[in-house]
Amino acid sequence: MIISYQGGECFKISQGDLTLAVNPNKKMSADITLFSTVSTDASSGTSALALGAMADKAGFVIDGPGEYEIKDIFVKGFLSKARDSINTIYMISFEGLNLCFLGALADPQIPAETLESLENIDILFVPVGGKEVLDPAVAYKLAVSLEPSIIIPMHYDGTTLAQFIKEGGEKVEPLDKFVVKKKDLEGKEGEIILLKEE
Repeated sequence: MIISYQGGECFKISQGDLTLAVNPNKKMSADITLFSTVSTDASSGTSALALGAMADKAGFVIDGPGEYEIKDIFVKGFLSKARDSINTIYMISFEGLNLCFLGALADPQIPAETLESLENIDILFVPVGGKEVLDPAVAYKLAVSLEPSIIIPMHYDGTTLAQFIKEGGEKVEPLDKFVVKKKDLEGKEGEIILLKEE
């Protein structure tokens, strides 16, 4: 699996011929496209509707809670809180790896029924930018409590990213992309992986 970062909350995740795009902020060809945030103001926010011009390249579009199965990729979406919008937390099972994407999560108090489904997380994508999403300290505490093998921060600026990494107490060298297989995660607990923006 290859994970690359497009900035904000946008990632491209590829395995073989399959590509998954999460919150694309520009035209990106994908088999499956997930949008985690739908603004309550229809004129703003990232959603399948706001980016209608991308529809020809977006493949199968998921933009809210529910259960989906497309091309051997299993996706479960759970409603959660963002500041001024509706946010969906996604659990994605892709090539034997369990990915958890928190989107623009603003409230660390995740409902108990959702928490029960956020298990055996291999890779966790967590917003750490403060203001409209979790602040770095709260984001790190929540991330560790979910017990992922890998934590990938997103939605940050230089200051909030530095605070998040400091919470983790480890030195982190940014990668151009993260290439990973299930066996690579053995023995890893909450390791922070920082990706350079493409």
